[in-house]
Amino acid sequence: MNEDQEGRLRTRWRRAARTAAATAVSLGVAILAIGVTAGAAVAGGSPAERSTSNISLAAAPVSRVAAGDLHTCVIRTDGTLWCWGNNFNGQLGDGTTTNRTGPVRVGTATTWARIDAGKTNTCAVRTDGTLWCWGGNSNGQLGDGTTTPRTSPVQIGTATTWASVSTSSNHTCAVRTTGTLWCWGLNSHTQLGTGTTPLLTTTPLQVGTATTWASVTTGYAHSCALRTDGTLWCWGSSSDGQLGLGIFSFRSTPTQVGTATTWTGVTAGYVHTCAVQANGTLWCWGENGYGQVGAGSGPQTTPLQIGTATTWAQVATSVDTSCATRTDGSLWCWGRNTDGQVGDGTTTHRPAPTRVGTATAWTGGLAVSHHACATRTDGNLWCWGDNFLGQLGDGTTTARSTPALVVLPD
Repeated sequence: MNEDQEGRLRTRWRRAARTAAATAVSLGVAILAIGVTAGAAVAGGSPAERSTSNISLAAAPVSRVAAGDLHTCVIRTDGTLWCWGNNFNGQLGDGTTTNRTGPVRVGTATTWARIDAGKTNTCAVRTDGTLWCWGGNSNGQLGDGTTTPRTSPVQIGTATTWASVSTSSNHTCAVRTTGTLWCWGLNSHTQLGTGTTPLLTTTPLQVGTATTWASVTTGYAHSCALRTDGTLWCWGSSSDGQLGLGIFSFRSTPTQVGTATTWTGVTAGYVHTCAVQANGTLWCWGENGYGQVGAGSGPQTTPLQIGTATTWAQVATSVDTSCATRTDGSLWCWGRNTDGQVGDGTTTHRPAPTRVGTATAWTGGLAVSHHACATRTDGNLWCWGDNFLGQLGDGTTTARSTPALVVLPD
């Protein structure tokens, strides 16, 4: 396995994402932790953010949010699903490939429960335990037995025991209510956790035989998961130490990270990983070129504690940026800030957690990519960062370096 080749592939992937989107425009295509659920939090900053008059415009509160490379999806408290942004591969799920600068409803179902967004695809779980995916599918990452892109949600198999799902660039993993772990898609860096084979699978493949998996997260070419006993396990590529195992190679099956049994939430970026422990401490490791680890210099191959605070509630990361909330409701971001995704009003990269505004009402919903979105205690959604294809949902393609309210249709 050539890790230099992985680096080149990753660089080409990032360039290709923008190139493909730009090509779509030119062709006339009309242009979206302690746990993964989170504690309270605050944020302020821009005039739009401080405007209380706009808050009443939002309809049903948002309960879940997911940020793909250039698109965003949310589930409201009424169980409806809405997406916006890039739709070149059908990742918005509205039956078209038309990009949207504002929220569009996905179907008529009111039973959506969990959601995650990858590079060009999206997956979600309904309250009946069924799993649905749509969008890009070149490497079988949708799990429907094909490599055909889908512009509307397609049910994955017939199981009704899916609990949660995580999808990334070219692979997807999910946990069932039985505690079993399943992955599918590309396995070129052993990111499926099933060994070095198969190279690719278009349907869910069980990872080992354990029945104690609690949650899973997928990065560019690695995956990590928590077990019910509080242990943390990672596998796939560790080209920059993203597995936390002290290596720069790979692991083809889940391998425990350290000996701690107090992990409560984990999130995988493209080539770095962050997690929180039961004592409220925050830890990150892996690639650190933009300061996305939040401390240290250069890549970190083992978990590195970020500061000394013991009040971290949840953390989310993707691409080269990380964000987290504290138990006091404050929001903090760090890492790459080219498009203002750190949310501090600048485009300066931040090597350590930087407070986003002064609000203390940030809650569970938190998602990060080239842009970021988060919800407050009132259920209103705020987004900031890159807006190249309308992924901020404000009806424009103007980037924002501070959180702005997303007005969802009635």
